[in-house]
Parts: sequence; C-alpha cells; structure tokens
Amino acid sequence: METTGQDRTLRQTIEIAINLGLLFLIISWCFQIVRPFISFIVWGGVIAIAAYSPFLKLEGLVGGRRKTAVVLFAVIGIALVIGPTWMFAGSGIDSAREFGASVESGTFEIPPPAEKVRDWPFVGEKLYTVWSEAALDLQEFLGEHNEQLKSLGSSALKQAAGAGLAILQLVLAIIIAAVFLASAETSAKACHRFCRRLIGERGEELLKLTTATVRSVAVGVLGIAFIQAVFGGLGMMAVGVPGTGVWALLILILVIAQLPALIVLGPVIFYVFSVESTTVAVIFAIWSLIVSTSDAVLKPLLLGRGVEAPMLVILLGAIGGMILSGIIGLFVGAVVLAVGYKLFQVWLSAGEAAPTPETKTGTTTEPHGV
Repeated sequence: METTGQDRTLRQTIEIAINLGLLFLIISWCFQIVRPFISFIVWGGVIAIAAYSPFLKLEGLVGGRRKTAVVLFAVIGIALVIGPTWMFAGSGIDSAREFGASVESGTFEIPPPAEKVRDWPFVGEKLYTVWSEAALDLQEFLGEHNEQLKSLGSSALKQAAGAGLAILQLVLAIIIAAVFLASAETSAKACHRFCRRLIGERGEELLKLTTATVRSVAVGVLGIAFIQAVFGGLGMMAVGVPGTGVWALLILILVIAQLPALIVLGPVIFYVFSVESTTVAVIFAIWSLIVSTSDAVLKPLLLGRGVEAPMLVILLGAIGGMILSGIIGLFVGAVVLAVGYKLFQVWLSAGEAAPTPETKTGTTTEPHGV
C-alpha cells in the first residue's frame, strides 16, 4: 500500500512537471512569435489611449460612424507624420544638391565671420579661424578636411537611416492604434478583465492610473516639446536664421529627451549677435530664454494632471524610461513608476491598518512608571 501511494505521488509529480514544461514551452514560443511586434503594439496602445478623446470628437463630427472615423484618424495621423518628413527630406536633398553643384562650379561662397565671433566664450577663437579658412578658399578647406567630412557624412547617413526606420515604425503604430480604436470598447473590456484577473479588486484602479499617466505624459512631455519647438522656430524665422526647420526639429527631439532647448538656441543666439544689430539680437535672446524656461511653468500645469501620483514620480519615470528604452520609455517608464508608487502607498496603508496583537486581545501596554 505504501509503495502504491508513493508510485501515485511520483506519477502525479511527473505529470505536473510535464504540464508545467509544456505550458512554459507554449508561452515561450508565443513570446518569440510576438516579440518582433511588441514595440509596435505598445506604441499603438499608447497612441490609442492618448488620442481616444480626440477620436470620440472626430467620431461625433462624422455622425457617429465608427469606421469612417477610424479611416480618417489613420489618414490624418499618417499625413501628420509623412507630410513634414517628406518636406524636410525633400528640402534637405535639394539643398545638398545645390550645395554640391555650386561647390563644383566654384560659385559657392561663405561670408567671412564678423569680429564678434572671436569674443564668443570657449569656441570663439577656434570657430573664427575655421570659418575664416572656409571663407577664404572653400575648395582648399574641403580638401584639407576631407576625412573629417567623410566621417561626418557617414554618420549623418546612419542617423538618417535610423530616423527613416523610426518613421516607418510610427506609421505602423498609427495603423495599429486605429485598429484598437475601431474596437475600443472590446479592447477596454479585455484590459479590465486582464487587470482584475491579475491584481484583483484594485485592477480597475491601476488601469485608470495607467490610462491617466499615458495621457498625462503625452500632453506634458510631447505637448511641451511641440510648444517649445514651434515658438523657438518662429523666433529663429523672424530673425532670418538659416535652416530654421532643422533647428526646430532638434529642439523637439532634445526637449522630448528632457534636455533644455537652450542647447540649440544658445549657439543660435551667438550667431544672431554676430549678424544682426544689438537690439534685434537682445530681443531674440530674451525670446529664446523665455522659450527655453517655459517648461518650468508648463510642466506643473500639464504633467501629472489627473494622475493620482506626484508630478516628480511621473517626470522621473519618463526620464528614466527614456534612458532605458528610448522614446517609448517615456510612457512605459512613467506608467511603471506610477503603478509602483501606487502599490507602495497601498502597502503602507495596509501596514497602518493592520491590527496589532495588543488590539486583537483588547489589552494595551502602559508605559513604565505610570
């Protein structure tokens, strides 16, 4: 009898081990199949959550026709991505072609630097020398710095290829977001069921926190970056800075990365002082400083709004997430840190509410000497 019981236990143990192994194999296999699409799905979910309220307004404008609204959303979203990219790429290619043709024909000239350039801190003297050499004889300058220019061109091509891949990923993410929005109610129910199954009663609360965090980061990070890029670009356009679109795009990228816009606007301020009158340059410098520091006012207003977590938690999550995972980490990092903060608060509250042994027995401990 004892041997039979041991055999039965052994068989059950083997069956459990086999079942767990097969389950792990299936989960691992599914993950390997889905892994190439995870970033697109996450991006699509982020875009769908952030754009849900505007999508409902769009659906109302077309008379409640969901399919029509989804198609319009996808077309508008792709146009907003492809349009500026196409214009920027076309302008860059045309400029490069004109530059190459003018250099070959010997008609391209670089104006000599103003004496003010010498007074620029740190880089003034060296920049003045290099600029003067290029203005004096461009052909000789290009020949002397041929290797450096080739390296710079190769790096620029790699960056352009990476940017092109990112644009393609964003287009696919917009299409996935449109699919999510087409069945928004079904997707929402699936998320609710998953969170309740995973966490229990607090699943609903954490799902709301996740949604609010994604929308907060979309408005508070991307919105602020867009505002600073637009106003910085308008200021540069007003004073005639060449390549305004490129500098505005750099401001957008830097501010999304939580770096100050002054990294771009600072050198531009020095340039404006070297080519414009003092009055114009001072006005542009003041404008640039206002644009660069505006995030100090906008972040408390936009970031963390509607989220039951401090703004500092959202900001640290966004910055840390981007350092770890790139642009998508802005959202994932903020969500994970906000959820972690909320769980930590729940854990603290549960500890404070837990009855002590003294309260369970109805006795209290008096201090000595009383």
